[in-house]
Amino acid sequence: MSLAAPQSDAEPVARLPFTPEVEARTTAIYERVKHVIPPFDWPGFAPEIDAINRLKRERNAIVLAHNYQTPEIYHGVADIVGDSLALARMAAETDAAVIVQAGVHFMAETSKLTNPEKTVLMPDMAAGCSLAASITGADVRALRAAYPSVPVVTYVNTSAEVKAESDICCTSGNAIQIVESLGVDRVICLPDEYLADYVAQRTSVKIIKWRGRCEVHERFSGDDIRQYRGAIDKLVVVAHPECPPDVIDASDFAGSTAEMIAYVKAKRPERVLLLTECSMSDNIAAETPGVEFMRPCGLCPHMKRITLPKIRRALETMQPEVTIDPRIAVRARAAVDRMLAVR
Repeated sequence: MSLAAPQSDAEPVARLPFTPEVEARTTAIYERVKHVIPPFDWPGFAPEIDAINRLKRERNAIVLAHNYQTPEIYHGVADIVGDSLALARMAAETDAAVIVQAGVHFMAETSKLTNPEKTVLMPDMAAGCSLAASITGADVRALRAAYPSVPVVTYVNTSAEVKAESDICCTSGNAIQIVESLGVDRVICLPDEYLADYVAQRTSVKIIKWRGRCEVHERFSGDDIRQYRGAIDKLVVVAHPECPPDVIDASDFAGSTAEMIAYVKAKRPERVLLLTECSMSDNIAAETPGVEFMRPCGLCPHMKRITLPKIRRALETMQPEVTIDPRIAVRARAAVDRMLAVR
């Protein structure tokens, strides 16, 4: 990924006034988030939300927001929300001329791969990912040399360079389906070792894994769950497959980000502990009043680099823009397209 102009965190962004007109235009939005955003915070968020929504109309732009974004972004300015798979699918279908990625850099690259003719903006190019940083294209080539003819299934939480060295991509929501769709007895599954363990326990295909981990999900442990259960009555524990195996074993349900959300909305437990990035709890809480969320807050420092002022600045300046070397893009896009073709 490269950008056309540098962007500094120190670059000043003028504070916008909270006028009666802004308040009126954003009242309906605040109604959706008022029990997760305190009223004294709203005057700081509302002018940014109002300005961004105006700029989107002027630029024929949409904002794609991952479930780990904060509520003021997720509910205030996002046009499409979801996990990595949902965002990849919807990015490929949008008619907008400009895509603003409220997520991390590999998501912006995926949007550019599926929309090469569109402008893709990344509000902060430093929003990275520990999983994406754990492996390179050279690492994949070395694995191919060590395991000739074994297909490579690569998690979307990777750079375009790594995708370009892969046969097909997957997300936590479709990893098992993707692995089994290949019709082979062995696959290389990269780069998250815990997701690879999760898949290996649920398929007869032999999984060759890489030692990559998510810095948020690897913090949780089975002991954490037992302590929570001992202290909180009627607690339902829902975990992401990027968590360690003892966490999965101790949970009531494990699934992708989208599956976790669907489970909570369908079951509506009295109390729920989501073992994932903690902004997701805030976003679901805004949509499921009556469900009490325990928050063992694991913040992704990369996701939290995306803010409303940075989204506004990106739309005002149309920078930073995501670009991918065409020689890498054509091969990486093929791996993403193969994933999207598996239904």
